[in-house]
Amino acid sequence: MGRATAAPQPGARPHGAAAPAPVGGRSMAGIKLRSYSPQMPRVLTIGTSTGGPQALAVLFGQIGRAIDRVPVLVTQHMPPTFTAILAEHMAKVAGRPAHEGQEGEVVKPGTIYVAPGGKHMTVEKSGADVVIRLNDGPPVNFCKPAVDPLFDSVAKAYGSATLALVLTGMGNDGENGTRTIARAGGSIIAQDEASSVVWGMPGAAAHTGECSEVLPLDQIGPKVTRILGGQRL
Repeated sequence: MGRATAAPQPGARPHGAAAPAPVGGRSMAGIKLRSYSPQMPRVLTIGTSTGGPQALAVLFGQIGRAIDRVPVLVTQHMPPTFTAILAEHMAKVAGRPAHEGQEGEVVKPGTIYVAPGGKHMTVEKSGADVVIRLNDGPPVNFCKPAVDPLFDSVAKAYGSATLALVLTGMGNDGENGTRTIARAGGSIIAQDEASSVVWGMPGAAAHTGECSEVLPLDQIGPKVTRILGGQRL
C-alpha cells in the first residue's frame, strides 16, 4: 500500500476531532490528530527504544543545522556506557555537540543531550535558564531512563513551545508524556508502523489522539526542519 499523508491544518478541526492518519503499511483509521501548536518550538524532545539508534541516525542526518535554534533532549532506553557511545555517534551524524546530560547543566540551543543510562533525565526552570536534573528513582514503565519523566518535565518547562517525537520502540513509554505535552499545548509527531522496528511506543502515542502527525521515519526530519524554520503548518 502506498503512503498517503493527511496532516491537520491549524484551525481546521477542533482538538480531538477524527482525522485520517498517514498510512504506513496497515490502515490506521480511527486515529485522531490534533492541530500543531502555533508557537515556535523552543525545544525538541525525543523518546525511543528498540531500533532507536538507527532511527536517530536517520533523523539527525536530516535535520543537522535546524537544531541550532533549539536544545534537543533525548531519552533512548539503554544501559550505562552505551548512552555515552550513542551521544558520540549522534554528534558525528548531526555535526553538532552531543553528550550525556549532566546534573545542573544549562541547556543550550544547538546541543543534543542524551539521558545517561541508569538515570532519569528531566529539566526544570532555574531563573531565566532551563537546567538538567538527573534522578536515581525507580524505573518508570519498566525503564530507566524513561521517556515519560522527560516529556512531563519538558511540558512544564516549555509548555506550548514543545515539539516532541516518539520514535520506534517496545512498550508504551512516552504515552502519558504525550498526553502531558498535549495538555500544555505542545506538538507531538509519532513514527508510523511501517518504518518502525517495533510500533509499541509510537503506536501508543498515536492512539492517544494527541499527536499532530504520524509519519514515516524519512519524513519526520524534513517536517521537523520546516517547523523549526518557522513554516506554518
